[in-house]
Amino acid sequence: MMEHDEILRLYGPWKPNTPADAALLLDGYPGRWWIAGGWVIEAFTGVSRIHGDVDIGIPRADVALLCSFLHQKIDVWAAGGSLTPITADSSDLPEDCENLWLRASGADPWEYDVLLENTDLSTWICKRDATITRPFVDVLWQQDGVAFLRPEVQLLLKAKRAHPKDTSDFDTCLPALDQGSRLWLVDALRQVYPDHSWLRRI
Repeated sequence: MMEHDEILRLYGPWKPNTPADAALLLDGYPGRWWIAGGWVIEAFTGVSRIHGDVDIGIPRADVALLCSFLHQKIDVWAAGGSLTPITADSSDLPEDCENLWLRASGADPWEYDVLLENTDLSTWICKRDATITRPFVDVLWQQDGVAFLRPEVQLLLKAKRAHPKDTSDFDTCLPALDQGSRLWLVDALRQVYPDHSWLRRI
């Protein structure tokens, strides 16, 4: 996966949106969605940092529903190796496409990165290891009416690359995690990344 600076160089800038902006865009959307990425850690801890974009998670099965809702609001592009515009009546995606990028037009900066998750209606399934599952009600929490991924779940997803910003998020978030969240993260890390350096610090 390319670094954020390389993505900017090749594909152009991103608008500095917030989760509140995402909530305005998706007001009235009938499907499930949640905020993921670094904004999860900021919302949970109250510690601000610079963000490159806003990550929105949705079930992959809801791509057509989302595209229909966003039609004439904002352009949707499949970001899976190449960028392909998605229309309201053509929402089929390549199997390896895991992201949708949203922007107002070709002359505007990108606004949102939509992460496509292979989940079902009631169960969250980890993209790193499909044997790790939790009821959806246990992996989301709310702040100001916006759903966020649980911080321990987000840290598991960040652990794959553990870039400096991800390690910083781990350092910021760890003291705020309760015992149950820490135990879940330890178990999940041991299963997916048994030699991960974070395990020695939890």
